[in-house]
Amino acid sequence: MEEMIHIYHTNDLHSHLEHWTSIHKLVTERRRWHEEEGDEVFVFDIGDHMDRWHPLSDATRGKANCRLLNEAGYDAGTIGNNEGITLPFEDLDSMYLEKEFEMLVANLYNQDGSRPVWAKPYHVYISKKGTRIGVIGVTVNFGRFYEQLGWKVTDPMEEIENCVDELKIQSDVIILLSHLGIHDDERIAEQFPEIDVILGGHTHHILHEGKEVGSSLLAGAGKFGYYTGHVTVKLDVDSKRILQKTALLYDMNEAGQAEDEKEMAAAYYMEGRELMGEPVANLPAKLTADPMQHTELARLLVQALREWCDADCAFMNAGMILKGLKQGDVTRFDLLEICPHPINPCTINMSGAELKEVLLQTRDESWPHLQIKGLGFRGTVMGVMEYDGIEFRQKGNVQQVFINGELIDAKKQYLLAIPDMFTFGRFFPEIQRAEEKRYWLPEFLRNLLEWKLTNMTINI
Repeated sequence: MEEMIHIYHTNDLHSHLEHWTSIHKLVTERRRWHEEEGDEVFVFDIGDHMDRWHPLSDATRGKANCRLLNEAGYDAGTIGNNEGITLPFEDLDSMYLEKEFEMLVANLYNQDGSRPVWAKPYHVYISKKGTRIGVIGVTVNFGRFYEQLGWKVTDPMEEIENCVDELKIQSDVIILLSHLGIHDDERIAEQFPEIDVILGGHTHHILHEGKEVGSSLLAGAGKFGYYTGHVTVKLDVDSKRILQKTALLYDMNEAGQAEDEKEMAAAYYMEGRELMGEPVANLPAKLTADPMQHTELARLLVQALREWCDADCAFMNAGMILKGLKQGDVTRFDLLEICPHPINPCTINMSGAELKEVLLQTRDESWPHLQIKGLGFRGTVMGVMEYDGIEFRQKGNVQQVFINGELIDAKKQYLLAIPDMFTFGRFFPEIQRAEEKRYWLPEFLRNLLEWKLTNMTINI
């Protein structure tokens, strides 16, 4: 006698709810169909469902995403870095308190070594035909950021090994929800042949028919809800031996879209916009934005960056500001709309010689037109560089750099404030090599801009 297990999976939605209504329709209809046939069905999310660029996610601190997963009948999920390191401790700790599914994060702990009440390392499901299905969840190990926020993350490989050792006895089938990326998933498949299926995320990889590595089947559904994954596992009921594993992806632009998809996506956005409608400042005149021009709005943000971090100087790319602000009331939604990036301030201690080298590199004429993807950036182009506490003067053939009116001293130590994006990409070698970095969490750049505009309004 054979048993069929159907597994539907999503990953890296990043709060792109344009196709969510269709995903909801697909997984709920398919569950009904399969259960009517007597088959087993599971629906899993592999993390980064939430992204704070979306007003509903930002306003509710991810609780709306939890609500959506509940409504679609998900069985389990894990967290990605967007849930894990873009929320203050108390927000992540309360995000899943009303969940109706299992949250599986084997390598996340409170700093005292206990596990959060809403998460556990794995869960064992028992099918109607008695098959034991063990499901593990792990997330990417961004330990430095988790620690600053009050959490502790451990090596996911070690946690997987511990879970597999326990599940080998407790399970007939082992599934991993991995927000680690395709390269780690391949390594896990080689290292842990006991894992039958690895559902992946983080690197937004698309595996249309899965990928077999050793005895494991890897699956990945890209990003933004463009695809929903479907893995089937056929096994012999008596021996529990797996007979066949297959994977495929449904293109959500084609797969029986819900009729009200666009209306629902707009409604989610408007719900968030209304929740973020509280005014935080009042501007006597409008502030324009242009990534290719120096503007007052970009100048205010880089000034806020330096002041918030109490740094000697700061620089920032004008492309961080996506649009201007109108005269009159400024709401939190307005600030989210013009600066949607989950990018934190960062300060770096550097010698004058290192700092000068970095600042001269920022003058490269190719920077403004550079297109950026990832690293938390939600804009399009780098834009011109804005500076605070930094001045360039030409003396003959030599370009001099002044910090707060004084010629930079090669041997002196300076504290530089920048968006943390510049520490992740290969923009400036000196910044990558710098050992004394401090990431200011959980504040985003838009929080600094709110602080600056609020103080300006009070002082007017």
